[in-house]
Amino acid sequence: MAAALRALALIAALLPLLAAAGDSSAQTYPTRPVRLVVPFGAGGPTDVIARIVAQKLSEIWGQQVYTENIPGAGGNTGVATVARAPADGYTILVVSTGFMVNPSMYAKVPYDPIKDFSPITLVAASPNVISVNPGFPAKTLADFTAYAVANPGKVTFGSAGTGSISHLTYLLYTHLTKTEIQHIPYRGLSQSVNDLLSGQIDMMFDQVVSATPHILSGGVKPIAVTAPSRAAAIPNVPNSTEAGLPELQTIAWTALFAPKGTPKPIVERVNAALDKAMRDETVAKRLADLGADVPAPADRTPDVLGKLVRSEIARWVPLIHAAGAVGE
Repeated sequence: MAAALRALALIAALLPLLAAAGDSSAQTYPTRPVRLVVPFGAGGPTDVIARIVAQKLSEIWGQQVYTENIPGAGGNTGVATVARAPADGYTILVVSTGFMVNPSMYAKVPYDPIKDFSPITLVAASPNVISVNPGFPAKTLADFTAYAVANPGKVTFGSAGTGSISHLTYLLYTHLTKTEIQHIPYRGLSQSVNDLLSGQIDMMFDQVVSATPHILSGGVKPIAVTAPSRAAAIPNVPNSTEAGLPELQTIAWTALFAPKGTPKPIVERVNAALDKAMRDETVAKRLADLGADVPAPADRTPDVLGKLVRSEIARWVPLIHAAGAVGE
C-alpha cells in the first residue's frame, strides 16, 4: 500500500514537469521542417491551396514547410499516412470534403475522420462550377439538364475520384434532376480536366479554384456556379439559383488536421500561424484570384472545424447511401 502511494505521489510530482516540457516544446516549435500531406495529385485545388499555405508558414516560422502529394484510393492513402504519423506537429494533413465521407463509401477505410484527427483550422472555401467542353450542345444549366434527361446514360462526367466534392456534387445534381449521367472517376483532378479540355468527357463539376484558368482561356464552357451567389473570379457565370436549381449548392472547403494526440499547445501554435497567414493581404488576394474565399476569423478555430466535420457527414452520408455510391 505504501509503495503504491509513493508511486502515485511520484506521478503527481512529474505531471507539472511533463506539462512544462510540452509547453516549452510548443514555444520552440517548429525546430525542423514541417510536412503538409496532400492526399491528391499535384495541380488540383487542394494542392494549390496547400502550396500557398506552406509558403506563408515558412515565412512566418523561418522554418521550411513543404507539401507532399500522396494520392490513391480517393484520398484514403494520404489520409491514412497522416493518421499513422507521430503526433508531434511535423506531419499535417491538408484535405477537402472527401476526407469525411469516404468512410461511408469504401468497405474498408484505414482512418476515422473524428477519432483519428485533431482539427486545426479552415483555410479556404470554394464553390463548384459546372463546366462542359465547348462543343457540348448546352449553353445553360436548363439546356444541360434537358439534354441529360433526353439522353440518359450518354453524358459523361469526370471527377477527381469517388468521394471527392466533384463526385458529391454530381450525386446531388442527379438526385435533384432525376438524370442519369455516366460517372468516370479519375485518380486526380488534372487528368479529368485534360480529358474535358480534349473532349474525351462531356462535363465536370469542378471547384472554381481549379476551373477558373480554363474558363478564362476558353478551354471549357461554364454554365452555373453551385453557390447562393456568383463567384468573384468568374462573375459572368450565373449561380445555381439564377440558373433555376437553387437546391444545388455545394462548397468545397480546404482544412488542416493533425494526428490525434498532437499536444494542444502545438495545435494552437499552428492555428495561430495559419490565422496570421490568412490575415495577410497577399495570401487573401492569391486565394481570391483563384476563386476561393478565406473564412472569417471567428470561423478559423479548431472547434468550428470539428463541428463542420460532423455537419458535413450528416449532410452527405444519407445521400451517398441513397445513391448506393461506393468507392472504386
